Amino acid sequence: MNNWLQNIILEGELVKLIPLTHDHRTELLQAATDGELWNLWYTSVPNEKFIDDYIAFAISENQAGRAHAFAIINKLTNTIIGSTRYCNAINNNRLEIGYTWYAKSTQRTGINTQCKYLLLLHAFEKLNCIAVEFRTNWHNLPSRAAIARLGAKQDGILRNHLIDTDGSYRDTVVFSITKEEWPTVKKSLMFKMHKKY
Repeated sequence: MNNWLQNIILEGELVKLIPLTHDHRTELLQAATDGELWNLWYTSVPNEKFIDDYIAFAISENQAGRAHAFAIINKLTNTIIGSTRYCNAINNNRLEIGYTWYAKSTQRTGINTQCKYLLLLHAFEKLNCIAVEFRTNWHNLPSRAAIARLGAKQDGILRNHLIDTDGSYRDTVVFSITKEEWPTVKKSLMFKMHKKY
């Protein structure tokens, strides 16, 4: 088993990212209820019906060494406000940050910037990744804008990349940050965080 992604805890001023477990089920559902996020057709946020499968899949990917899923704790309230993960990690050089969602009331508060900063910092400076990827649905305009604000560049669009559960086709927009770009992206993210959100 590839264990390069195991047992990671990341912590900043606003948030703490801890390994996702079945014990987080109730708090994750409460976070998703804030804004009824599962109703956003262009993203995948768990509801009562799918939460167990969501967590089980995340843990199975962790155990296979392809991912590391986190529950996100808001340190001001000491509550879980969402989830994110390293995923699609085929080797130690490149991975994706995805499956990210936050309770509606915590969006656009600086939390996403700090979460991504912590994840990118660890990926580039501890795991020595050469690139970090982000993917989102073509129709998820808020996510595309948030990824671009991080400093990621759009690599392209995978047309008819996936078939959704309702049978519709999904176009996936792919962004990335390379190892060479990381110092400038890091400087930009640190500036944004020190602006006090």
